[in-house]
Amino acid sequence: MSKLAICPGSFDPITNGHIDIVKRSLRIFDEVIVAVAVNLKKKPLFPIEKRVQLIEESLKGLEKVRVEAFNGLLVDYVKKKGGVAIVRGLRAVSDFEYEMQMALMNRRLDSDVETVFMMPSEEYSFLSSTMIKEIASFGGSVKGLVPEPVEKALKEIFNF
Repeated sequence: MSKLAICPGSFDPITNGHIDIVKRSLRIFDEVIVAVAVNLKKKPLFPIEKRVQLIEESLKGLEKVRVEAFNGLLVDYVKKKGGVAIVRGLRAVSDFEYEMQMALMNRRLDSDVETVFMMPSEEYSFLSSTMIKEIASFGGSVKGLVPEPVEKALKEIFNF
């Protein structure tokens, strides 16, 4: 039986840290869906269709990875897709409390869905989408921090 993991997030935009987690998830799971969340609490820089496109371009050539947008409860999406686990990256202790609360609530909603926490590679442990947007908004270089399609899209938005 194939083991499918869901890697959820808003990915606004996707960073090399996210990609690191996706690639490393493939060492554990047979297939990974990068699930792009519609988050009504956030005002995204990129519309969801553009985020999906940028992720697909950034993950081109990676077998056994799909990119999909989703809305609603994550555990419902995981069950609908036949997933066995949610994969989340933890950069620092500050991420842990929020992620633990989410994992415990997801377990309460569906005890069959596991949450797997992964540490990013050291070079990406400080990286966040928020930080990338801020750097780009001031014309700073994000080269090496995001995939090339994302770097190009940020340059178009912020004119640098």
